[in-house]
Amino acid sequence: MSKEVDGKVLRRLEEWKREEGQLPDFVELYKRLLRLQCEVKSLISGRGLAKEVISERLERGIPLQPFHELPIDWTLLQNLLQQVLVTIASYPLFSPEEITSLRKVVLDYPLLKQIVEAWYEGKSLPALTGNTASGLLPAIIRAGIWPFLTIQSEMLLPQVDQERWRKRYCPICGGRADFCFLEKENGARWLSCSRCDTEWLFQRLECPYCGNQNQDKLAYFTDEEGLYRLYICEECRSYIKGIDLRKTASEVLLPLEKVITIELDNQAQNDGYKPGWIV
Repeated sequence: MSKEVDGKVLRRLEEWKREEGQLPDFVELYKRLLRLQCEVKSLISGRGLAKEVISERLERGIPLQPFHELPIDWTLLQNLLQQVLVTIASYPLFSPEEITSLRKVVLDYPLLKQIVEAWYEGKSLPALTGNTASGLLPAIIRAGIWPFLTIQSEMLLPQVDQERWRKRYCPICGGRADFCFLEKENGARWLSCSRCDTEWLFQRLECPYCGNQNQDKLAYFTDEEGLYRLYICEECRSYIKGIDLRKTASEVLLPLEKVITIELDNQAQNDGYKPGWIV
């Protein structure tokens, strides 16, 4: 998301906190992490690609930002990850053993680079001997790499022909979508990347994870106002959350909607569906 949207999200959260006195713990954690990420984002300039490279990759269906070309300042990333660990350590959901285990990974540059590359390319993460926090590791990596990816997305996305892409993975980083929305003007469905918040046009009647187009195995549920949608696929038993912007009167901040719709995640998972963006 752009720096403008970042600022709007943070201001919206501050308003919410003033009105309610405090935020739910998971929202407060999101706000604190976003502040850290925005500080790093302000130090990143990004790197463009030649037009012919962009054209060739899009024509072949290849995401524009391969890992080996991602301009990561590893010192900056390590510093951010250490701050992320300090922040989450203040929440009782995470044990001191988990934080210590993750800190060892963050400080081991060769290992960290190997893990980030495997995560980015969708490969199995290296086995970590004695690691007690392997389940948390992908989320930590995602938090750290987000500023670098979003800067690249802002730079590269304008070069993407949305009508021609329409694939089940992000045109920038190749990530899966974790949210979708119906466009206010004509109800077209767009996906939002779980890794870099890139938005891209997609089919209304297709599972964004397995490609199922059998309407007998696709469905969605809505709330009473018809604002939020929970799309499910019986073929792969995955779900994706969404919002219908045709039902909104005020500005919607999609990155924030991903966080505050946690009840939709609970509902879907209680019914036996899995978040399709988590491989």
